[in-house]
Amino acid sequence: MTDPVLVEILRGALVESRHRGAVAVIDADGQMALAMGDVARPVYPRSAVKALQAIPLVEEGAAGRFGFGDEELALACASHAGEPGHLAVVERMLAKARLDVSALRCGTHWPSAQAAALALARSGTASALHNNCSGKHAGFLCLACAMGVDHADYFRPEHPVQRRVRAVLEDVTGADLTPDRCGIDGCSAPTWAIPLQSLARGFARFGTGQGLAPARAAAAARLRQACAHKPWHVAGTGRFCTEIMRTFGPRVFVKTGAEGVCCGAFPEQGLGIAVKCDDGAGRAAQVIMAALIARFLPLSEGERTALAPFARPRLHNWNGFEVGAISVTDAINGGLRR
Repeated sequence: MTDPVLVEILRGALVESRHRGAVAVIDADGQMALAMGDVARPVYPRSAVKALQAIPLVEEGAAGRFGFGDEELALACASHAGEPGHLAVVERMLAKARLDVSALRCGTHWPSAQAAALALARSGTASALHNNCSGKHAGFLCLACAMGVDHADYFRPEHPVQRRVRAVLEDVTGADLTPDRCGIDGCSAPTWAIPLQSLARGFARFGTGQGLAPARAAAAARLRQACAHKPWHVAGTGRFCTEIMRTFGPRVFVKTGAEGVCCGAFPEQGLGIAVKCDDGAGRAAQVIMAALIARFLPLSEGERTALAPFARPRLHNWNGFEVGAISVTDAINGGLRR
């Protein structure tokens, strides 16, 4: 199957680039509200499933044992920008388990937030705390401690923590995560290839609790609540996930992943969403998600205004002149149905 063109990059009056992809919007029972492109092909969701990976942290009682509040739980679901407030919460999570940065096995990269990177360049060097996945890894470490298992290799697929995470992913999405579906993410944790339609159904279940055991549904609701209350901790200043959840609160959960993946839930509508852009373009996946929000959710005028910069971003050159835009195609606008 050739996936349809879903997003166009306009410069002046002409299309300069195009992004193909696939979209699935499904309820918890598996009823499809929208399917475009090859939604049966397994894709690596990467960071888009961090909230699902965090379910055992709550479900197994580790979050309660260590007294985690909204900030810690939001960081466990986060791809943070490496701003000082993010690092402080990750350090706090580790300290509650009597660990420090040396326990993290996510690797090191510089903050994605420009101001944080510049400040760090003046004062020191990056550490694993700055890795955008350090909150997720701190959650894994705390889960290992609460389970009473050795935390040294917590990131390896065969470790009890990752086996627990895998079982939760299988239950929530309904996908069979066989060893041939296992890849290694940028942070060295396992990433499992899951069909887009299964991801969407999993997020419908995450958003509603429907089809989940009571303890699992309660854990999902607690994580959604944390992200809705503390959206800055999920991404950072000016970033897509933060701004969308700041605008819509508990009405929308959204999480981006690498290589053009974006997943989300509209709890009031009972829908889960999964987007994959074939060329790995995150900018296109975000525009598609914004378009889906605009179509499936009733919006106030203020919400529509707040969403507009994400639904049709304007492109500017280095002089600040507007030179183009990013826009979904008629395939999205005409293909959606309730």
